[in-house]
Amino acid sequence: MSSTARAAALPTRFTELVGVEYPIVQTGMGWVSGPSLTSATSNAGGLGILASATMTYAELESAIAKTKSLTDKPFGVNIRADATDATERIDLLIREGVRVASFALAPKKDLIAKLKGSGVVVIPSIGAAKHAVKVASWGADAVIVQGGEGGGHTGPVATTLLLPSVLDALRDSGSDMPVVAAGGFFDGRGLAAALAYGAEGVAMGTRFLLTADSAVPDAVKQEYLTRTLNDTVVSVKVDGMPHRVLRTPLVDALESGSPIRALFAAARNANEFKQLTGMKWTTMLRDGRAMRKSGERSWQQVIMAGNTPMLLRAGLVEGDTRAGVLASGQVVGMIADLPSCDALIQSIMDQAHERLKALSALG
Repeated sequence: MSSTARAAALPTRFTELVGVEYPIVQTGMGWVSGPSLTSATSNAGGLGILASATMTYAELESAIAKTKSLTDKPFGVNIRADATDATERIDLLIREGVRVASFALAPKKDLIAKLKGSGVVVIPSIGAAKHAVKVASWGADAVIVQGGEGGGHTGPVATTLLLPSVLDALRDSGSDMPVVAAGGFFDGRGLAAALAYGAEGVAMGTRFLLTADSAVPDAVKQEYLTRTLNDTVVSVKVDGMPHRVLRTPLVDALESGSPIRALFAAARNANEFKQLTGMKWTTMLRDGRAMRKSGERSWQQVIMAGNTPMLLRAGLVEGDTRAGVLASGQVVGMIADLPSCDALIQSIMDQAHERLKALSALG
């Protein structure tokens, strides 16, 4: 494709809501979705999302400024709704004119109202139909629905079942909130399929991690590219919650090791994360209590949550694939190249238009 021949836009209610050209979202992946990847996605016509859970407030402030210097297109920031400084981060998004606030855990109604009142689009990620109905009633603008194929924290239901169940539940509740599908998407066929189900776009994590614009070390990217569809596992030994990751010697050891030993290791990692981010123990304990209330986690799971940032950092930042954890969707087995975000999105859109044209001919 020449530099002037770009794929036609594909307007959906989602693209109109957030102001992008194509219905493609790059998810907020801790240690991965920084200014470079986020701006490259947005410049390519999709919606890039900064991941702030692994950033201090000052680092997030700097990352937003850097992203704005690299793109004039809409982008989003993913925030932990249960973080003790969530309100301050939301204020930052509003001041900086960030277009989208995304959440792994839904924010309370008052925070949603505050964001919407300031013109910020609110998009929580959910893993069950009842959660979609709840956030719709709270005023969320759209939802990202991630099926079990997705990387990182995930649920047990496949996208092909979760997506229609969410669409049906929203319809039955009287909501017409746009839905973006995630989990198992990597090309234009998947986008066309999601649109056929009734979604308004797709969100992808692993596919964007494996691009030339991703800051993940090249050696780590090559490790991903060698994997097959059977090379991921959903483990609860990483942080106490179902977490889809690549099979590695460390993950195998965690899966077969002593729960007590894993708990002590998690406590050490929590302390390292505290030192790395400058967080105080009192802050981490407050966050832990919030996680207990919002996510119904045990204290063991709260302690183990300190594992995730440090183990992901070891793998995705430091490039230590034996001592770190590499979050990944099952789709990793379908990926064999490292295109730029622009080349990736153009290829997805070209293929999606072809499939949609072929489907329309069937009628």
